[in-house]
Amino acid sequence: MEEEARKLLEEGIKKKLISPGRGELSTFPNGTKVIFNYRTSLCDGTQLDDSRTMGGHSKPMELILGKKFKLAVWERVVITMRQGEIAEFTCDTKHTALYPVVSQSLRNISIGKDPLEGQRHCCGIAQIHSHHSLGHKDLDHLQASPQPLVFTIELLEVLPPGSFQLDMWAMTDKEKLDNVPQIHEEGNLLFKQGKIKDATEKYYNGIACLKNLQMKEHPGDEAWLKLDQMITPLLLNYCQCKLLQEQYYEVIEHCSALIFKYEDNVKAYYKRAKAHAAVWNEKEARADFAKVLQLDSSLGPSVSKELRAMEDRIRSKQQEEKGRYKGLFDCNTQPATATTS
Repeated sequence: MEEEARKLLEEGIKKKLISPGRGELSTFPNGTKVIFNYRTSLCDGTQLDDSRTMGGHSKPMELILGKKFKLAVWERVVITMRQGEIAEFTCDTKHTALYPVVSQSLRNISIGKDPLEGQRHCCGIAQIHSHHSLGHKDLDHLQASPQPLVFTIELLEVLPPGSFQLDMWAMTDKEKLDNVPQIHEEGNLLFKQGKIKDATEKYYNGIACLKNLQMKEHPGDEAWLKLDQMITPLLLNYCQCKLLQEQYYEVIEHCSALIFKYEDNVKAYYKRAKAHAAVWNEKEARADFAKVLQLDSSLGPSVSKELRAMEDRIRSKQQEEKGRYKGLFDCNTQPATATTS
């Protein structure tokens, strides 16, 4: 232990044991998952983050060792800990320069910000060199004036490689690509079982995975197009789930993006037509249904059924409004009886 502490000191890290762990020290081979709580403070004691309370709930950190997490010092310190151990690590500025960007990502995740845009685990080097605000005054100050930080870490669990399913972000590009068909199939099964919310999440994860890979390709290149063709059916399934959850404007947005790229995608026209009909965009719905028939005349019975349903809804709405307006003018014509006090 003294030898390990000396090595850390030479690297600009001072370890203080708060509570000993249990069992033997793991060998921590690459691919090991470590789960830990952390509290980050300035050297004067000012707290920046605490995984137990961030976002109003406890959300321990999960790291896959060897995956080059952008805050490398966390990987360095946890491999000196036993499971259940609590320790305090004071780390020199050279180890903490990227913490503001890491903290921004973790804070966003804790409040459920959308990861689909690639912000969850993207490298923050370009971002930290920019002069844009991170959206938090304490992080902006830390970014402008880098300084040593104190990480208080409680190592909750150590999972050896192969004993858990990899999170999408922790996979190699090949692992991501190989995993998408399974995600797609799992989504389809959940959909058939009526678990629409769970199916939506599966399709979403598949799309996010492929979008991440697609960002590394040049738009229009063969590899980019191949990935886009994998995204399209997942996105259409995602839109079907959103239709059932009455998220009509999101369906219109996604289907419009698909149609912009693939003008003959009959499924995109069909789903967009249904979404337009649901939000009373009669003209747009009719135009999309007409395009569906143009592309695939065999869908005539389905289109006719949808058009009848839309027309029935429109008639019902018109009658309801007519009755409501009529009531506004049905005034009581009997004169009021005058009273005197």
